[in-house]
Order: sequence, then C-alpha cells, then structure tokens
Amino acid sequence: MTTVKRKGARSAKDITPAIKQQLDSGLIETANLVEWLAVDQRVLLKHLLQQNDRAAYLAPVLEKIDQLPKQTVNTINEAIGTGLFELAIKQKDNIFLQSLGNHPADLVRCWATYTIGKNEKLGIEKVLAQIQPFAADKHFGVREISWLAVRPKIAADIEKSIALLKAWASHPDENVRRFATESTRPRGVWCEHIEILKQSPELGLPLLEPLKNDPAKYVQDSVGNWLNDASKTKPVFVQQLCDKWRKESDTKATTYIIKKALRTLQQ
Repeated sequence: MTTVKRKGARSAKDITPAIKQQLDSGLIETANLVEWLAVDQRVLLKHLLQQNDRAAYLAPVLEKIDQLPKQTVNTINEAIGTGLFELAIKQKDNIFLQSLGNHPADLVRCWATYTIGKNEKLGIEKVLAQIQPFAADKHFGVREISWLAVRPKIAADIEKSIALLKAWASHPDENVRRFATESTRPRGVWCEHIEILKQSPELGLPLLEPLKNDPAKYVQDSVGNWLNDASKTKPVFVQQLCDKWRKESDTKATTYIIKKALRTLQQ
C-alpha cells in the first residue's frame, strides 16, 4: 500500500491504468471523488474475497447487486456491505467482518459501516459507539457513508440518538462533530427524511447550540444545511434561532452558518 499523498485525477479518463488497477485491487485509497466514483466495486469485491479466501461469498453478493432496481455507487456500496454482513453472520465469520473496518481501501471500509447499520442486534448506544471510528476516518468517502449506514437507526429513536450525540457535538475531532449534525439533518442528502425533525426541529437544539460558533468550515456547512433543511417546514423557528445566534455570537463562523441557514428563506 502506498502512503504517498496523491492529488488524484481530474476526470475518469485521466486515471492511469496503473492507478486504476491499484484502486480496483484495494491496494490504495481513492484520492478524490473522481477516483471514488471510478472504482469498479465488483472487481474490488472479487479481489478482497480472493485475498481473504472467501471466494464463496462472491456469487451471492453479485446477485444482490444485480437485483438492485437502480445501480449507483451508493446502492452498490450498500448491497455489498449488506451482503457481506449477512453471509459472514450466517457463517459466524466474525474475523472477516472485523477485518473490513481496517482495510487500506476506503471503499472496503465503507462496506464495513453497513455491518454496523444492518446489525439488528445492536441498540443505538452500540451502533454509535461502533460507527464513531468511521465517522472520524481520514477519508471523506468513509465519513459520508458512515452516517448513511446508520441514519435509519438514528431516525428510529431520534430523541435518544440526539441525547447520545450531544457529547459528539463537543468532541475534539471536527469529523465527529460534523457527524452529529449531518446524520440528523431533517431532509439530508441521498436519504429518507426524518419527519419528526421536519415538524419539530427544536429537538435538534442540543446538537446545534454547541456548534453555532464551530471553527471548522466542515462543521459550519453541516449546521447551516441542517437549519436550511428545517427552514423548508418551520421557517419561523429557523429565523428566530438565527436572530438569537446573531445577538449571542458576533463571529465570522456564526455569520457564515446563519447565511447558509437562511439561503432558502432569502431567495
């Protein structure tokens, strides 16, 4: 595995055959979104299973992919993660499951997040405890998939989830702080809405208040987007909260969050 920091190709056609082979073999991480989208997950899966002497898992997982009504990077990602989890659980193959989370390939670590999200034996406390290392992963793709993988469980017990995530909003790692708001956005991206937060966004205040002056733009964007989501159903709540924050925190960070939060209302 190479440890050299790469900028990554600007377009799929610029990815060299050598880099593409390493990406599809799971030898290196993707360097940017272009590479992330270009990886052939079926080929990567085949290499992973061959390397771990789990070739028998290949056909059932490929069948699960073929049955998808719409094949995208995200749906294939979920299908593989779910398929590997189901097969490994059936075979009591915990060693293999645990190895996925430490794999050098970011997409394999993405698959690993679904072994948490699809585990019905885990309560929300254990789900969040197990997903936190992925929320803090150095790779953007793993961080994004981590909240997608467990959002259904967060949404199913939203008040308890928010109570648990409150501590994350004060975590020293900005990636963990960002997970707290991104995973609970009322509307979100590529995911089902959380209806209770669309109608009662004040439930999210234990997460939002500690982050109203966060120094990280990564977190600021998430907080602003959370409130912009809420503004589409509860505009008065968002406007009043932004007015309150403007008085309490006259900083560039808060000003940026407010501008992002109110962008739909000010159109």
